[in-house]
Amino acid sequence: MELTISLPDGDERLALVGAAERNLKIIRESLGVNLHARNGNLKISGDSAAVGRAVNVLEALGDAARRHRPVERQQLLDIIANSSRRSPTAAVVAAGAAGHGNLQHTPTNAQTADGSLDVYSRGRRVAAITEGQRHYLEAIQHHDMTFCIGPAGTGKTYLAVAAAAAMLKRGLVRKLVLVRPAVEAGEKLGFLPGDMQAKVNPYLRPLLDALHDMMDFEQIQRFMACDLIEVIPLAFMRGRTLNESLIILDEAQNTTKAQMMMFLTRLGHGSKMIITGDTTQIDLPDPRESGLIDAARRLRRVKGIAMVTLEQSDIVRHNLVQRIVEAYEPRKRPAPAPKDDDDGSQAES
Repeated sequence: MELTISLPDGDERLALVGAAERNLKIIRESLGVNLHARNGNLKISGDSAAVGRAVNVLEALGDAARRHRPVERQQLLDIIANSSRRSPTAAVVAAGAAGHGNLQHTPTNAQTADGSLDVYSRGRRVAAITEGQRHYLEAIQHHDMTFCIGPAGTGKTYLAVAAAAAMLKRGLVRKLVLVRPAVEAGEKLGFLPGDMQAKVNPYLRPLLDALHDMMDFEQIQRFMACDLIEVIPLAFMRGRTLNESLIILDEAQNTTKAQMMMFLTRLGHGSKMIITGDTTQIDLPDPRESGLIDAARRLRRVKGIAMVTLEQSDIVRHNLVQRIVEAYEPRKRPAPAPKDDDDGSQAES
């Protein structure tokens, strides 16, 4: 779908497009539309639903400009996040009637009609392969908090990141927060050179690897610069409240009980959390202190929280990975979790 609208003149135009077209850049990257301002006109093209949302955002910016109320970056991100809840504009309805494309409402979930996830990489769709993975994606869609426990290679992290990217693209959340505990896997690395980001980067690398399959490097850099994507160690989460965000905690088996409670209570309004881990790969000095095992026991009867367990049959890496997991399983079985508490309501998954 393609649409051309007229831009106002002078200060009003500057307030609408932003200094150095900052507002247009944020809209372009957030909604995945093409925006080109030239000769007093703004051309918008892309998916009809995304174009409709872009016009809604531009109308809000135009209204603020006419009222001489400058819009800060965070306010613009909020407008974009809420744009799917506004009615389609007359201009977009007219454009659809003129044959530029049928107007669609923005979907209320991250999955497309065929059950796949539409991420940012051009022409790429991510879909569940096994029945367990399909159950996992359905749990993410229908619950604000989802725990996923399973062995290596089952796609716990990959599908979580794919769902997050699809939700960001569709405007269902306004920010992605990818979190991982900085725990070494059985060896001490000692002093690491560089600034804080350089020191924690090796721990966060698996999350970034998954993200690079969803969007190109330059787009990730822009999203991180605009604070649409944040990749941080678990220790930096204390004291925060995250609204309208999708927050992923990876390698959750390496959190302590206190860390897990701290993380779970960061959940704000309009947000979702996905917690993934493998209870056979706990790197804590005392595996019984794992916050993931403790949370699975305490929260499995809490209404609104999904508990998903992936099995060896859900492994989708190289076929040798499944055989390796089977070979190690008898010797790597985790300590049994304490018996159930009597509190809590019926479990949901």
